Amino acid sequence: MNVVIATRNPEKFRELKTLLAAPRLKAFAQVRWRSLEDHPSRPSVREDASTFRGNAVKKARAIARFTHCLALADDSGLEVEALGGGPGVRSARFAGRHGDNAANNAKVLRLLRGVAASRRGAQFRCVLALAGPRGLLAVTEGIWRGRVAEAPAGRRGFGYDPIFFLPRLGKTSAQLAPALKNRLSHRGHAARAMRRHLLRLLT
Repeated sequence: MNVVIATRNPEKFRELKTLLAAPRLKAFAQVRWRSLEDHPSRPSVREDASTFRGNAVKKARAIARFTHCLALADDSGLEVEALGGGPGVRSARFAGRHGDNAANNAKVLRLLRGVAASRRGAQFRCVLALAGPRGLLAVTEGIWRGRVAEAPAGRRGFGYDPIFFLPRLGKTSAQLAPALKNRLSHRGHAARAMRRHLLRLLT
């Protein structure tokens, strides 16, 4: 069974594939994970919904119809209390150009310059949507709470990981070992919930 993870981002694809795969469960042995790079003629899906759920559902439905396979789409981002919940659904293009991680991080830090740690609360939110050619099958969500760091730190991960600080660990998300990040993260929580839906479809 092919499952298309609706992303062109190789880092996000690897992370989601790792989180969703369940090697100890025999049912998952039949799954072949694909990305949008395996479908070069795929349609362009405009992410213009006002919520993460709206964007994830829209992508999953469109890619499932096009590929005639199960399609799993993610929409996720950073929500900062002092920015009124922003960047939110605009996380990937907060500084203007889509996917410019360094510019996005720099803009958040610039907007929070001089803001006390007590007011730098933030959370990552992830919504996963699973669809088949006939329509939507499941939606799951995960949240990971922390705060915005004073400066970037760490070289792991992607997106806002270098500025997402975890007070209990004294590290940013970009400083965590991948296994620990996957256990704690918003995407990890959403993926583990989604895995249960996939298991029902596979058995």
